[in-house]
Amino acid sequence: MHWSDPDDLKAQVLRLWDQGGLLKSSQDGGVEFPFALRLRRPNNSAMSDEFDRVRSWIRLLEEGGRAPRGYGYEIEWAEIAHRQLGRNRVPVGAVIPTREDALKLIGKQKQAERFAELAELTLKTCPALRGWLAKKPLAALKEAEVWAKLGAHPRPGLYLRQIDIPGVDTKLIETHQTLLSELLDIALPPESIDSAAVRRFEARYGLLVKRPLVRFRVLDPRYRIGGLSDIATPAPEFAALDLPVERVFITENEINGLVFPDVSDAAVIFGLGYGLDRLGEVDWLRRKEISYWGDIDTHGFAILDRLRATFPNVRSLLMDRETLVEHRLLWVREAVPAKGPLSRLTESEGSLFDDLVQNRIGEQVRLEQERIGFGWIARALLQL
Repeated sequence: MHWSDPDDLKAQVLRLWDQGGLLKSSQDGGVEFPFALRLRRPNNSAMSDEFDRVRSWIRLLEEGGRAPRGYGYEIEWAEIAHRQLGRNRVPVGAVIPTREDALKLIGKQKQAERFAELAELTLKTCPALRGWLAKKPLAALKEAEVWAKLGAHPRPGLYLRQIDIPGVDTKLIETHQTLLSELLDIALPPESIDSAAVRRFEARYGLLVKRPLVRFRVLDPRYRIGGLSDIATPAPEFAALDLPVERVFITENEINGLVFPDVSDAAVIFGLGYGLDRLGEVDWLRRKEISYWGDIDTHGFAILDRLRATFPNVRSLLMDRETLVEHRLLWVREAVPAKGPLSRLTESEGSLFDDLVQNRIGEQVRLEQERIGFGWIARALLQL
């Protein structure tokens, strides 16, 4: 049987460190001293049968203890009477007298001192973090250089790149957002936190985010903007353009938008996908004839349905049964179909959507926009 040696006792103390117990105060659930360690020791039979081994074990424990080294564990002794060996003093326990003994034994004095400095500094500026420090002292120590320098600046209205904190680069903040979220949720007043923005760091704490762009092409050379036909601009600026066209095409696929043929009095918006919601603020679109060209699959119809929540008169383009059947050889499999229900589809669209959901046409059928022949597209545009 293995009896506890100095390495075993040290490992017990190291586990206390890994659990945060040596950094917490006793009031916060930390270790109280003196702390008793578990000591596996020889039984009476071993005392008789393996006495030389027992004496070596005792010597090893003594050499690794506090008495010769000046720190570490102290041995608790008891005198036993053995009928063959007489009276002998043997170890029956081991204790760590003080926190300092524990830290020196595992070589963590400097880390503990660093944590004490950080805790003192942090609590001076933000007492609300006391509970967090008590709960996660090792996390605080690990990321000390990141958050110890951060002050609370509620809803600053800046881009993350604009935050200027001495010694802290914004890349460091970006890579530690989970930790910072925990701290800021505690340190900031509730009115400074957008609780609805659960996974969006910038939005949650009042930072500006990169504005999504609307990309479009003017399909009628007469209405190009400063000679430009292919433009990407933030949605609010796109809303202010009020393009003097009669028709607007919307398509998901970027390449389709780039190769879309010239059409009189028209423009094409492309590459938004489910981001079509950002077009809701473009009031002038409500006065245009809008055609949406999406994939012929369940998600394509789901996007069409969603778009009609904002623009009820949107017509679908190349999302019909004839187009699907004509391009049978180009079908692919839709990985995770949408289920619906969709309430804004026309009768023919709804019928096709239902057939796709129920796999009546084939197993998870999908026809991607970019697989449709260019001649087929040109004929469809002529029929508008």
